Amino acid sequence: MFAGSNVALVTPFTKDASAVDFDKLTELIELQIAAGTNGIVPCGCTGEAATLSHDEQQEVIAFTVKAVKGRAKVIAGAGSNNTAESLRLSTFAAKAGADGVLVITPYYNKPMPEGQFRHYQAIADAIDIPVMLYNVPGRTGTKMTPETIARLYKTCKNITTIKEACGSVDQVSSIRQLCEIEILSGDDSLTLPMMSVGGVGVVSVAANIIPKEIVALTSAWLNGNLAEAQRLHYQVLPLCKAMFIETNPITVKTAMKLMGLYSGVLRMPLCEMTPAGEAALREVLVAYGLPLKS
Repeated sequence: MFAGSNVALVTPFTKDASAVDFDKLTELIELQIAAGTNGIVPCGCTGEAATLSHDEQQEVIAFTVKAVKGRAKVIAGAGSNNTAESLRLSTFAAKAGADGVLVITPYYNKPMPEGQFRHYQAIADAIDIPVMLYNVPGRTGTKMTPETIARLYKTCKNITTIKEACGSVDQVSSIRQLCEIEILSGDDSLTLPMMSVGGVGVVSVAANIIPKEIVALTSAWLNGNLAEAQRLHYQVLPLCKAMFIETNPITVKTAMKLMGLYSGVLRMPLCEMTPAGEAALREVLVAYGLPLKS
C-alpha cells in the first residue's frame, strides 16, 4: 500500500511564521514528485502539526491532495492527543481525497493498551481509507506492544500499516511474527535494518533534503539488490543521524535553509538551532557533498 519512500514533509511558513507559505509548499511537493518519492505525508511531527491550528491543518491536507494530483500517495497526518479531534481530522482527510491517514498514539494521556485499541478502532470504523498507526514513544510517552498492533490489524480491515519509530528492530521482528501489517520505518537510520526483517519502506525526515537517495535505497531493497541497498544505507547514514542533532524538525529545516530550499522558519516553541548544533550540521552536510547556499 505505502511501500518505498514516504517523505515526512515539513510545513513551510511565511517569514513571520504567521501563516503557511503555500507557494513554497507547492515547490517542496514538486521537488518530491520529481525525485520519485512514493508518498507525501503532510502534517506529521516533522510537519509541525502541533503548532498548526485545526483550520490550517485541514487547509494543508486539502492543498497537498490537490497539488499532488495522484502522482504519489498522500497520507495525511491526522493525529491528536484525543480521539474526538483525531476522528474529525481523519474524516476530513478522507473527504479531501487523501489515500490514507497517519494517526499517532495519543500523547500526554499515555493510554493503556486497551485505550490505544479503542482509539484506533474508533477512527478505523469511521472512515473507509487506510489507517497508518504511528508508534513513537519518544513523542507520546507510551509504547504500543506488538500484541496491540496485531490485534488492531486483525480486527480493523483498514488498519493496513504502521510507522514504527520506537528505535527497535526487535519490535519489528515481534510485530512480523504476529501479523502481516505493512511496516514502515519511522527512523531514517534504521530503514534498511527494519526492511531486512520485514519492513517495506520508510516515512523519512531526511527525504526532505535527499529525496532521490531515500527512494533509491528503498527501491534497491524492494527490487532485491541488497548490495546497492547496503551501499546507500552507509552513504546516507551520517546525514540521517544528523537530522536529529536537535529536536525534529529544527535540524532538517535548518539544513533546508543552508541548502537554499526553504527559509527555515519554525513556529514557537521551536526555535533556531544552537550555534554548536548548526556548526555540527554544516560539517555533515559539507562532508556529504550537498551544495550549501548560506
